[in-house]
Amino acid sequence: MSEHNILGAILAGGQSRRMGKDKLFLELNNKKLIEHTIDKVKKYLKQVIIITNQNNEFFLKNNLTTVKDCIEGQLGPLVGILTAMKWAKESSKKYSWVATFPCDTPFFPKSIIKSFIEESKKKESLLLSASSHGRKHNIFGLWSLDLYDKLKDDLVNKKIRKVQDWTEKNKIKNLEFGFKDYDPFFNINTEEDLEFAKKLCIKIKKDE
Repeated sequence: MSEHNILGAILAGGQSRRMGKDKLFLELNNKKLIEHTIDKVKKYLKQVIIITNQNNEFFLKNNLTTVKDCIEGQLGPLVGILTAMKWAKESSKKYSWVATFPCDTPFFPKSIIKSFIEESKKKESLLLSASSHGRKHNIFGLWSLDLYDKLKDDLVNKKIRKVQDWTEKNKIKNLEFGFKDYDPFFNINTEEDLEFAKKLCIKIKKDE
């Protein structure tokens, strides 16, 4: 039995069009953007994989497991989620869940991982995701492997592409996270976002 029965998966298959360059490896507070997510998730989940279609030496140097999309064509994060599920099903470690995280949201609360672990034990829902002040963040999700066949069928045969479209049809349970000063689910898409994130890092350090 794997620890917590949950596989951690970081979705890093985006093309960074709005940034104009690969944002995964941009520097933020002396760490690459993707490292912020990796470090948080690894504190709680023993096995973490990166869903990406690129072969960057960073992954090799840091002994990270990378998995390419199981359906070609850059079809979006739902394919990344299916890919993580497929890897988990084929693993010898008998996972029951996949917890997914985006690669570009460095300030997300660690408590979400703890919540995923607790919710997996309750077994009240096959699908959970985060929200903050009523806004849904579906890439932060806990997905039962029992959903694999349905997700695959909807992707291949019904051509569903948006995560929100799929989750809304499949009895999703939202985990609400409040915030005061800034939205911890703020994600970095542009140079302006990156500059804001750098200022936020300084502010958070001062407040600690």
